[in-house]
Amino acid sequence: MAAEPDTAPDPDRILADLGAELAVRVAAAVPAWVIGCVDGLVSPGAPGRERIMARAEVAGCQAQKEIAARLDALLSGDVDQQRSTPLAVVRTAVSYPTEVLRAAQVPPVARDRFVSERFPEDPYGLTPATLQALDPGLGELAIAWGAAKAMAHRRRHGDAEEFT
Repeated sequence: MAAEPDTAPDPDRILADLGAELAVRVAAAVPAWVIGCVDGLVSPGAPGRERIMARAEVAGCQAQKEIAARLDALLSGDVDQQRSTPLAVVRTAVSYPTEVLRAAQVPPVARDRFVSERFPEDPYGLTPATLQALDPGLGELAIAWGAAKAMAHRRRHGDAEEFT
């Protein structure tokens, strides 16, 4: 009698596929997020608003390139080499709208002590709490990626019998 082929899903493949999709979708959302951050803090009648918003568009494209490269490097790596998260990578993009706002001399916003201590380089309170802050459609994909990462890690380092 021939042995049955293993038809269990490959956790590493699932993680890689979800990571690739997450990287593309997060990177696609970054420019609009940067623009939205600036737009939300520059009043409609502010002098030079058009120029500020044009700078935000440029900053959004620059942020997208940086974040896309960093996400690709993180999410295409082996599960044991993924020492960060997509959210941590995205949080570094706060510098882009912050630079635009500082150059436009927009005053910092009031932030509570915890947020001020946790994100000292974010005087405008722009640091996203989740990937959904970039795009509401990213929430489920981010959760699926996290579950796939846990499954791949557990399959490799935990009791593999639990996943068959």
